[in-house]
Amino acid sequence: MSGGARRVLEAWRVGVVRYGDALQLQERLVADRKGGRVGDLVLSLQHPPTYTLGKRHEKAERNLLASEAELRALGAELHRTERGGDVTFHGPRQAVLYPILSLRALGLGARRYVEGLESAMIQVAALHGVSARPGDPGETGVWVGDRKIGAIGVRISSGFTWHGLAFNIDPDLGYFDHIVPCGIAGKEVTSLRREVGDGVELPADEVIHDQLVRCLARTLGFTDVEFKDDSESGDMIGAAAATRS
Repeated sequence: MSGGARRVLEAWRVGVVRYGDALQLQERLVADRKGGRVGDLVLSLQHPPTYTLGKRHEKAERNLLASEAELRALGAELHRTERGGDVTFHGPRQAVLYPILSLRALGLGARRYVEGLESAMIQVAALHGVSARPGDPGETGVWVGDRKIGAIGVRISSGFTWHGLAFNIDPDLGYFDHIVPCGIAGKEVTSLRREVGDGVELPADEVIHDQLVRCLARTLGFTDVEFKDDSESGDMIGAAAATRS
């Protein structure tokens, strides 16, 4: 980027959104970003309990430890996706970011982009006194020791990104017992709440969501973030839900 140029990341705070609706919304926004109708943006949200499989569906399904019917009995949905990565869980009190970006406009390659997602989660953990790190070779995501605190699964189409990251603030970690998270056996999943300990007060989830957005923006070279609340972007979410129903 040229020195001193202002580059703004628009952040949509969209609250709790069903996975299928968020996927429809991403598809619309990627098309709009490719067509130049919107600029670079990120969806900041949470999902109801949801398990998702990466694009290698057969491999990912081997890392499900329960049937689809059993997952439904837990109150969770199961979705097969076209993102990278294996099987993971999304749920309440987990911060999910779906960046819709032009990597070419940012001057970034895929590896540097994924490193930016990792760095954002590591920076947020550090803000709360937790030392996190990128995974070792073969271990995707972000880790605290041998415990995984953040997952990454992206899709890049013609230089445009979607899907993204999930950072565990304080989800019900019991949901992870029904999968081999990200296909990595023998490793624990953790959360920011667990790592800071019960004696430390964390800010509201919304604050941590915004910290994550700002860290990601800074890491990827944006100079400013403009936040939009769900009331301002609700028409797009409603349209996505109507398309899905």
